[in-house]
Amino acid sequence: MSHLFNKETDYQASEVKRMKAEFESGNLNRRSFLQGLMAVGLTASTATAILTGSRDVQAMTPKKGGHLKVGWNTHGPTDTLDPCLVTDGLAYSRGRAHLNRLVQFNDDISVRPELAEEFSVNADATEFTFKIRKGVTWHDGSDLTADDVLYSMNRHIGDNSISKAKTLVGMVSEWKKVDSHTVKAVLNSPNADLLPTLATFHFAIVKNDADNIPGYFQKIIGTGPFTCDEFTPGVRSVSRRNPNYWRDGAHVDAIELFGITDNTARVNALISSDIHMMSGVNATAFKQIEAADGVSLFANKSGAYTGIVCMLDREPGNNPDLVTGLKYLQNRERMVRSIIKGQGGPGNDHPIGPAYGVDHCESIPLRAFDPDKAAFHIKKSGVSSIQVHGSDGTRGGLDPVILMQAEAKKIGFDVSIKKVPYDGYWGHTWMNQPFHLTNWNMRPTAYVMLELAYAPDAPWNESQWKNPRMGELLGMTRAETDQAKRKEMFCEMQQLVHDESGTIIPFHSNYVDAANDIVKGLPRVPIAEFGGCEWPEFVWLDQ
Repeated sequence: MSHLFNKETDYQASEVKRMKAEFESGNLNRRSFLQGLMAVGLTASTATAILTGSRDVQAMTPKKGGHLKVGWNTHGPTDTLDPCLVTDGLAYSRGRAHLNRLVQFNDDISVRPELAEEFSVNADATEFTFKIRKGVTWHDGSDLTADDVLYSMNRHIGDNSISKAKTLVGMVSEWKKVDSHTVKAVLNSPNADLLPTLATFHFAIVKNDADNIPGYFQKIIGTGPFTCDEFTPGVRSVSRRNPNYWRDGAHVDAIELFGITDNTARVNALISSDIHMMSGVNATAFKQIEAADGVSLFANKSGAYTGIVCMLDREPGNNPDLVTGLKYLQNRERMVRSIIKGQGGPGNDHPIGPAYGVDHCESIPLRAFDPDKAAFHIKKSGVSSIQVHGSDGTRGGLDPVILMQAEAKKIGFDVSIKKVPYDGYWGHTWMNQPFHLTNWNMRPTAYVMLELAYAPDAPWNESQWKNPRMGELLGMTRAETDQAKRKEMFCEMQQLVHDESGTIIPFHSNYVDAANDIVKGLPRVPIAEFGGCEWPEFVWLDQ
């Protein structure tokens, strides 16, 4: 039986709850809130009653205007506006400002329509049909059609795809055009997680034939709430409010995004009001920001993680005893206390932490800090020293390696640290150096996280761990709808990663950013900085 999004029996109640929360957080204005309530079938009097029952209606109505400046903890010469290639929160935020996706996330990581006003799924999750909104225009005034969607989706499939997320849609055999505003994804195997996959950063819709439009990805033409006024990789971008946006529109007049990779400089810029928002607050600065007037921390619970990558395709990372020994050197509880100041929890050398809910395998015992076992395995490996590349810009900075270095010294093993600039880190260090630090944002489902970073053919398989059983289980999980059976598969996959992968995960961390107190309307989607980088459309300045 077909599942049609706007026919769900509990749709009205869930939408009322969602819209009320968005209104009270400043993400919807009064008019949009009333229109939204009536659009899901409420009478005008009922909608008004719900509105007047919400707190402080006038105060929470977003104000228009202002030039918002944001200092990010990443940037570099590889900065891009191509959604197929984005790798960090700065790029995700730019994408969110200029582009839209077929579907988007609510704060609880459920999915709602965006450019698709409706979607339906067949009984075995092998066909997904999307009805595209009419009346949506690109920044150049042309109309959005099914052809744009087909072109955008086809950039992620096929052997020649450059997409960083192509493995997530590898089961899609074809995108079909049904009519001028309807498209269908046809899968060669079921995928119950396709909808949240399409809500992630890489699947933004670009113009038909974008790759052949001169300069398209230097000054991108989108359907989003902002137009691209300026973009210089490694320097900054400036985006202006789109006056013809298909929704109510953005609130601020302009957004300026740039990198300030030095943590101290970024904090000082916020406190002195040179910027309104800063991403990636280092835990050492929590007290300084809390004590400053007019600025506050913005913490969001998440399954994001910091890791130490041992690349298994080269020496000496290809020595299993060395990797196992390093995993036993992680003093996980101490790292949670000292590095992230309690903003998170211990990791267990696999990416699916408790924030993933039912898919987290709580039955796998936490790998304890054990210097004796570490010494045994490292001695057996025959390796006497390693060098870990890292940067202050990564979440937690160099502290995870510094703590490991101290513990390694006690057992006669030498860990040296090569500090490198964060500018361009994800291009010149990540997946290039034998041992290096990594950060990962939480993904909307356990399947998406594992497919993206641990599938045998995943382009972001950073430790180059290639396990055929992992690939089999990922395929089986996509097709399984029984939650108990899915849980068994997820537990087996987490155990495999825990035992064999080259990525050491000592802790999971909340997202902790900071903003001036006049910044309102920040969402709470827990998959990246500042509410999943969904903020550009909804943020406003109370000034």
